[in-house]
Amino acid sequence: MRWTSRGMAWLGATLFCAALGHSQQLPVRWDELTGADFIQAIQKSQGTCVLPIGILEKHGPHLPIGNDVINVRWAALHGAEQEYSIVFPEYYFGQIFEARHEPGTVAYSPKLQLELLQETTDEMARNGCKKILIVNGHGGNNNLLPYFAQTQLASPHDYVVYIYARPQYPPGRPPLKSKVDQHAGESETSHTMISRPDLVHMDRARSESGADLNRLDLPAGVYTGIWWYAKFPDHYAGDGSLGNTALGEFDMKAWAADIANVLRAIKADQVSPRLQREFFDKTTQPLNTRQ
Repeated sequence: MRWTSRGMAWLGATLFCAALGHSQQLPVRWDELTGADFIQAIQKSQGTCVLPIGILEKHGPHLPIGNDVINVRWAALHGAEQEYSIVFPEYYFGQIFEARHEPGTVAYSPKLQLELLQETTDEMARNGCKKILIVNGHGGNNNLLPYFAQTQLASPHDYVVYIYARPQYPPGRPPLKSKVDQHAGESETSHTMISRPDLVHMDRARSESGADLNRLDLPAGVYTGIWWYAKFPDHYAGDGSLGNTALGEFDMKAWAADIANVLRAIKADQVSPRLQREFFDKTTQPLNTRQ
């Protein structure tokens, strides 16, 4: 059989495309996978998926409203590339009532927050995610997410939810220059200088004050929901002008590496699924539980 030049060109292009398809790595982003690739991704990830959660809120005068979503996704995506897992698309349906007075804030009702999170993890599990790591990028979710994890024991599930917040940074972290560094301050500004430097407006960082006004005078251990507003009414806690790329690179790399380590541990975890099944079996007949 003789090949024409056109036939040879077609064969060469076909073999090249086939080789390219086999050599390309699977994307970690859920929304970038094809249907067929998603099946392979679930197998490759051992059914482990990541749900990074942020929020839509003001971040001082110099950072974007979606800052938490941007940064937590950067860390999650880079972590999942180190330890392959599937990363769910942008998710910002968390708790942020304390910023409802600021422009751009989107605060969903408590009921909807929990229902949407439950249906999201249920749908993730239906698609093969049997170990779901929720990575929190927003301080306002610090109470919501552990509570959500606890509610997973209210009814049987064939998957396990894990919650992970920000890392404990290893030795060698560049020293902070600011005393107050919570929201849109030195650290958070440094992080966004790595994830989306084009959205950082350093020239605006000192146009508002991020000082702690500390307007409440209550005994230790007393909590009230207005505490954040009493401290930082402009939704700015710190001095973003002190942000720098050295701190940002250190923190963001450490965050991504931590997520990768957590993913490895979750993949190896056989105890949580086993104990969860055992627990659900016992809940059907509590009188038979040994006392």
